[in-house]
Amino acid sequence: MKRTITIEKLIRPVIHVLKGYQSAREEFVGSDRKMILLDANENPFETGINRYPDPLQNNLKDRISRVKNIPPTSIFLGNGSDELINLLMIAFCEPKDEEIMIVPPTFGMYQVSANLNGVAVIEVPLINDFQLDVDEIIAQATDRTKMIFIPTPNNPSGNRFPMEDLEKIIQKFPGLVVIDEAYAEFSPGETAVDWLTQYENIIVLQTFSKAQGLAGVRVGMAFAKQDIIEVLNKIKAPYNLNVLSQQAVFDRLDNPDIVAAEVKLLLEFKQNLVVELQKISFVKNIYPSDANFILIRFDDSTLRYNQLIEKGIVVRNPSKQKSCENTLRITIGTDTENLALINAFKAMDK
Repeated sequence: MKRTITIEKLIRPVIHVLKGYQSAREEFVGSDRKMILLDANENPFETGINRYPDPLQNNLKDRISRVKNIPPTSIFLGNGSDELINLLMIAFCEPKDEEIMIVPPTFGMYQVSANLNGVAVIEVPLINDFQLDVDEIIAQATDRTKMIFIPTPNNPSGNRFPMEDLEKIIQKFPGLVVIDEAYAEFSPGETAVDWLTQYENIIVLQTFSKAQGLAGVRVGMAFAKQDIIEVLNKIKAPYNLNVLSQQAVFDRLDNPDIVAAEVKLLLEFKQNLVVELQKISFVKNIYPSDANFILIRFDDSTLRYNQLIEKGIVVRNPSKQKSCENTLRITIGTDTENLALINAFKAMDK
């Protein structure tokens, strides 16, 4: 049976009554009138970026809304997904009293943000082949459990979770279900964004840092019901997304064919890399991946990690995470970079 979720009851009381800071120009954003701007103590001499950005990024949200086919009022933009995760904790989790749930092995920033905000963390580890333990997730959740964070494709394992598992959790979980789709472009198909009109308690995170190739500009997206977006707008920093980052996103959105071509190439490179890795004797298992990285189990991940460092190649060692003993997470690089990686492994294999 689907739970009835009232977002207003999930908001922290202190946030519910908070009067957010209104930036100097917020009430005039969107006006067609040419105004003399003497309100924000800016330098009046034109540099192209001497004025503060639109605090609500309305033009960029309008553009993204056309791409995602959702209303601008359902979009929140932040300084990377890290800001989005942190703001969600601030808005909905009472420090020292309430908790979030995570499904390790998982993205480490959920735990870090919870620790910074004094929020407890309940862990429901993934089960066979890094799949969700749906029944245990539902069983462990209580009225104190305000959010569950589920990345799909998962980081570090790389696999997507079945949509039916995600939907069952959304229907039964007593709080907010945050679906982190940072790697969605690498496994096109169904997206939790399609459920926004159906469920009140879903928040979908996406990013321009991965497939879109804009990790350096730090732009993350949250998609949710308008009442959730309004809470985030109330507590965010006044100008949390700068002019240059917004322009970089506009430029990238103007070139969707380039992004698609790069994704296609990376998926081909991944297939080629898997073929070559299977020939290395100390590679014990290569896990299926729906992302732009591969989780690989080795004979000794620390040894292999250090050997790669000596050869000038940096990968990720998640071996201390649950179920990830002796694994390395390797991002798909360019053809040249992947060849250097394979050659390094072959040299170790002699």
